[in-house]
This record gives sequence, C-alpha cells and structure tokens, in this order.
Amino acid sequence: MIPLPLGRVAEITAGALMGLTDPRAVVRGPVVIDSRAAEPGSLFVALKGERVDGHDYAVQACESGAVAVLAARPVEAPAVIVGDVVGALAELARAVVAELPALTVVGVTGSAGKTSTKDLLARLTARIGPTVSPVGSYNNEIGHPLTVLKADAETRYLVLELSARDLGHIAYLAGIAPPRIGVVLNVGTAHLGVFGGKDVIARAKGELVEALPKDGVAVLNGDDPLVAGMAERTEARVTWFGRGAGAHIRALDERLDERGRAAFTLRTPTGAAPVRLRLYGAHAVANALAAAAAAYELGLPVATIADELSQAEPRSRWRMEVTDRADGVTVINDAYNANPDSMRAAFAALDAMAAGRRTFAVVAALRELGEDGPELNEGVGRLAAGAGLAGLLVVGENAGEIMAGAPDAIHAPDVAAAAAELAERLRPGDVVLIKGPRAAGLERVAERLIGGDAR
Repeated sequence: MIPLPLGRVAEITAGALMGLTDPRAVVRGPVVIDSRAAEPGSLFVALKGERVDGHDYAVQACESGAVAVLAARPVEAPAVIVGDVVGALAELARAVVAELPALTVVGVTGSAGKTSTKDLLARLTARIGPTVSPVGSYNNEIGHPLTVLKADAETRYLVLELSARDLGHIAYLAGIAPPRIGVVLNVGTAHLGVFGGKDVIARAKGELVEALPKDGVAVLNGDDPLVAGMAERTEARVTWFGRGAGAHIRALDERLDERGRAAFTLRTPTGAAPVRLRLYGAHAVANALAAAAAAYELGLPVATIADELSQAEPRSRWRMEVTDRADGVTVINDAYNANPDSMRAAFAALDAMAAGRRTFAVVAALRELGEDGPELNEGVGRLAAGAGLAGLLVVGENAGEIMAGAPDAIHAPDVAAAAAELAERLRPGDVVLIKGPRAAGLERVAERLIGGDAR
C-alpha cells in the first residue's frame, strides 16, 4: 500500500478520527481484516460478521502494531469511524489506484476458470513488472479492495478476479480499480438460480467489458457465443482467443498425456510456440489461451508466454490438486467449488487421468441453481453414472437429486462417512475425484485420504 496519513484516510473515507488518534500517523500497510495479521504500520478493518465482530479485536490489532482501526463504532483504540466499513474500504482502494498512474489493471471474469486464469496471467505479467494479484478467490466486495490495497508505487500490474453475485456487482468492482484489459472466459450455469438464466449471467459478466476505456482491450472467448456477443458492448478493441480459425490466439494440435495434462501449439499473429501444461484437464487449455491473449496484448513474446505457461504449477488450493499416495492411489482434490459445467470438465479429466484404472468420485448436490436445481443435479448424477466409476459417493443434503440420475450411488451423510467408506473400498492404483460446491466442505475428504492441512 502507498503510505497514507490517518488524516488522509479519514478524508478519503468520509470518516471521523476518534480516540487518541494522531492524524499525522502514517498507514503503510498491510490493510487487514484479521487482527492476527496486524503488524506495525497496518490498518485493521473491523468487519461485523454473523459470528465474529471485528470491533471486539480492535485493541488486539493495535497492540500488534496497527496504526488504527477502520470501524463503524467507537472502539478502545485509535480509529477512523465511518458509516459503512465495506464501502469505506472500497473508497480507500479507489483512491490508492488513482495515485498510481503507471499501474495497468487487468480484470478476469467468467463462470468457470477465473482463479486459474488469474494465476497464469499474474505469472506472465510478473515477467515484465512487479505484479499484485489475489491469492485464491479474493473476488468480492471485501477481497477485491483488499487486493487492490496491496499495490504500491512499484506495482506495474494489478491482475484481479471479478465475481458476480447479481447484476451491477462486476460494474461496482470495476469502479474500484478501473481495468484497461478485461478478460471474459465463458458464460455457464454457475449461480443460475441467482440470475435466472444464462442471458442474465451474460449481462452481468459483460459489465467488465463495458467498464473498459476506448484505448483498452477486451479479451473474449470466441468459442462461447454469449461471450462473443459482448464485443458489441464495448468501445475497446477486441482480441479473440479460442480454438476457432478466427481467434487471434489459438491452440492447435491439442493432446493429453497419460496424466491428463494438455500440450498444444500456441498460435499468435506473430508466431507460434509449443506449450506443455502442468495443469490437469483439457479445460485448462482455454484458461491458458485467455492468459496468453492478455499477456500478448501487454507485449510479451510468444516464446516467453509459452515458456511461462509450460512452467506454471497450480497456485490456488483445491483446484485440480493431484496427489499420489505411497500405495499408488491418486486423489484429485477439485473441491473448491462446482457447477454443472465444471463437473463435466472434472469428469473428463478423471477419465483422461485414469487410463484404465478403477475410479471413484465424491460429489455433493450443487447449489444456487434455482428451480432448475433438481434437474441439473440429476444430470450430474447421470454424468457420473455414465463415467464407468467403481463407486460414487454423494455427500450431505439433497443427495437424492443426484441419486435420481445415479441410483447405484451411496449416500454419505457427511465427509467423515465418505472418507471412511472410501478407506474400506480403495485399492492400490485407484483414482478418486473429489468435487462439489464450496459449502459442502469436500476438501476435508481429501484431507482424510492424503493427510495434511485441508482447512
């Protein structure tokens, strides 16, 4: 974060300095929402959640070195009191971006693949300048400004992931850190119940390209008709990625190795280079192309792009994490989140990786699908039933919706029961896919199967 006196923080956030607060005291960062992460020079943002109120930890944060607390009510510590803490956090981030004219902001959105694409792109931009990007999926009205506030005078690229919970949400996030390059991956069925239809999802995702300036670039997936239609919603120049002949950035000669990792020829307007991904699944190719297209627009040579894509390892947790146990069992932990589209991609990856070995899957009913939920979950069941599995475990509530399409599946009431069932059934050499909505907590099944920390 750029250094800001508390008086300036109060001015930006329309806040009032309370307590023994010195307006000349300087916040140098980081800006944190966990009092345990406070350190000398930091600003602690007191958020009130359903179970924990950050205001109760204000003193602890300041004892750890925080200069002050951004709070909604007086606390027993130096504070900037504001009417809306989340809104004030956004205003602070917006002001910091305005102070960094050399900064290039790149936004990434889509129904699936945002985090993986963001991770690849951040690796690429780091080759040409100091880069800030979120770890994991810090893509909402809290995580987004917190990531922005990590930028300082040295930062040249800010690679951000933008998620939409409703219409107007991406426009709001883009207003905090206005993007010059906007990447739209796809329009799928994630949060279908919230939006009510794919056309509405497309309207929401397209808010990113609407936020681009005339001299900006919209990086669009030419293989997705709903994304392609967004070209009419922006005055920015459009560059296409995909497999079609009309794409500026294309993948040719695609193939999968015995572990389900893709290799292809990356074709650009100025040349081509071979790519051999270390990421799992054919769906990773589209993410790699999107990252390559944005990097190409920033001036990276095709050889450099291909080399970086070929070296990239999975960065964010629980997204196609593959672990081989000592007994030869392979565990695929893709439990961060799920929707019908990502389910299909995950089962395709499982099939490619299994190479004739016995396969199992642990899934949970998908959420936020609205009135189409039962039908779509039944479709997931049919997908799994047709995958040639040796066993399918459905965890938690609404398991019946999936089992309507997979009547031979086993219902496990919780993750402990699922792990116990697998422990009884797995043999050396088997492959297990773990995939479900974040709220289901299926990563804990992976923890029990391979050990380690899966919090």
